[in-house]
Amino acid sequence: MKTKHCVAVAAFALTAMASCTGQKGVQSTSGIDLANMDTTVAPGQDFFRYACGGWNDAHPLTAEYSRYGTFDMLFENSQKQVRELIESCAAQKGTPGSKEQKIGDLYTLAMDSVKLNNDGVTPIKAQLEEIAAITDKSQIVPMMVKLANCGVGTYFSSYVYADPKNSTVNIFQIAQGGINLGEKEYYLDQDSVTVNIRENYKQYISKLFRLAGFTEAEAQQKMNDVLEIETAIAQASFSAVERRDPEANYHKMSYADLKKNIPGVDWDACLKGLGIQEVKELNVERLEPIQKVGDLMNTLPVSKHISYLQYNLIDAAASYLSDDFVAARFDFYGKVLSGRQVNQPRWKRAVNSVNGMLGELVGQMYVEKYFPAAAKERMLKLVKNLQVALGERIQAQEWMSDSTKVRALEKLNAFHVKIGYPDKWKDYSALKVEKDSYWANVCRAAKWGLDDMLSRIGKPVDKDEWLMTPQTVNAYYNPSTNEICFPAAILQYPFFDMNADDACNYGAIGVVIGHEMTHGFDDQGRQFDKYGNLKDWWAEGDAERFTERAKVMVDFFNKIEVLPGLYANGALTLGENIADHGGLKIAYAALQHAMKESPLGVENGFTPEQRFFLSYALVWAGNIRDEQIRVYTKSDPHSLAEWRVNGALPHIQAWYDAFGITPNDSMYIAPEKRVNIW
Repeated sequence: MKTKHCVAVAAFALTAMASCTGQKGVQSTSGIDLANMDTTVAPGQDFFRYACGGWNDAHPLTAEYSRYGTFDMLFENSQKQVRELIESCAAQKGTPGSKEQKIGDLYTLAMDSVKLNNDGVTPIKAQLEEIAAITDKSQIVPMMVKLANCGVGTYFSSYVYADPKNSTVNIFQIAQGGINLGEKEYYLDQDSVTVNIRENYKQYISKLFRLAGFTEAEAQQKMNDVLEIETAIAQASFSAVERRDPEANYHKMSYADLKKNIPGVDWDACLKGLGIQEVKELNVERLEPIQKVGDLMNTLPVSKHISYLQYNLIDAAASYLSDDFVAARFDFYGKVLSGRQVNQPRWKRAVNSVNGMLGELVGQMYVEKYFPAAAKERMLKLVKNLQVALGERIQAQEWMSDSTKVRALEKLNAFHVKIGYPDKWKDYSALKVEKDSYWANVCRAAKWGLDDMLSRIGKPVDKDEWLMTPQTVNAYYNPSTNEICFPAAILQYPFFDMNADDACNYGAIGVVIGHEMTHGFDDQGRQFDKYGNLKDWWAEGDAERFTERAKVMVDFFNKIEVLPGLYANGALTLGENIADHGGLKIAYAALQHAMKESPLGVENGFTPEQRFFLSYALVWAGNIRDEQIRVYTKSDPHSLAEWRVNGALPHIQAWYDAFGITPNDSMYIAPEKRVNIW
């Protein structure tokens, strides 16, 4: 049972971390670096290449990466700076319990290759033996929860967060899980690429068991057991597209009804193992996958569950054990799934691990050293300007009734805006970092996080809590709290440049802001009211008109061939595509307002309008391997970077006007066929 903060926030992109120092690549106050472009390509033929071709050529994929873009560049730069912060803690030999001691000792353990390789499988040996000692199905759930207390996910997921229909109160929630490949299609699809991934997955499972000391025959049998359980769970699971329906993910019930609806799981043992005293009400996102788990627990031989539980332990621990475990895990998840050729160096993996377990402790040091107060002040002004522009866009929609517009404006004005870093930091005093083993500290950190989360059951939602660390290059919208959040690390070039003019900043960070605001009104966000409650607040007929317009976007992206024979998933990426569409329109309108007060001229041969779109495109510059394209297309709600440019801009009239795009250009779309929502 994977216990985590499973909140469906709408993030701007895949998570990365970075720093806020320097403005690398800025050539003038226009914010445009001509070297990033490829002007041999016409803007109306391939705007992604036109705007980003020079950058892409200058940053080819190295063996370490399956995707490398501006996000990854910032992440890479910041890793070095965060490394300095962390290593300074390690050098200080801080007093027991201090920030310096926890950060320093954890990093030292992660870096100690001699100890890790000498220990081998020893750090998880006792846990493997404890699982092997199971003799009765009544012991499965208690063991599942023991592993959950160590951060090991198994049959399903659970978390504590706002009741979707009573957003002021935290409730216990249960969701599908239990399949380590993430999406059900990996287990069920029969195309040659997916079949090959499954075959490699089987080899990986077997190898992990052999490394853990099992014989070849035992490893083969256990691999078959694991695939049998994961495939059965996959068959009952819901797809990524189906999981995007908030209403369908809401099945609130009493604890008594949970035991009645899903009798196959020993819920009393589950809650007892988690240390939960009482649950009166809870939400089960989807019943069928959990019911299937209950059936499996009661019908399959205990030996198969032993194999499944042992595998999940080994797989979760592999990254924190000896080099042979690390290499085996990378060979599958890194090489086979993503196309990467070599693993990150140990120091990078160690930095990432410390950031993952002690994120806000590192964040405090990061903000103190790298985040300028002036950036927050300018962001607040930008956010306000974007709110005004979105309000005007809402008022201008002819398809929306007046009563819905009123409530939409109320929701817009109720946005909770977070910029930079939290006002209150997490308290890590109860988390001990000791020198026994790397894995033991991973378990302690997981238990600390789990206890912190479970302590919130039945308590008011803390709307000041942050769901990303300040050193994360990203932004998000959370429908349950109606908040937009912009961590400190995204406030840097090419997203935000204190030295660049408004055309550059509105095209980059302005679109990011508009993107997150639009999430409050995309196909998912629009179903939540200004208080964060899942509630139908739209006037009769408006939702149908919205859906009709959104379908144009779904159909458009469904026709994009991202690889030979592989097409984009317009339904899966609908929310993010709507947010890009709205973000572009809102930010462009805000730029026009800003230029009334502070007119801008031609810079580097480009008008302000052209620089707006060039800045937007540069945010998505990057290269990607075919393997990673397949992973993202199957599971990521974001469109691929290329299509967040070439798929989004042809629906924006201002882009046509700025670059003189005509019906003779291949990217041209007739006005009546364009998306028009916000």
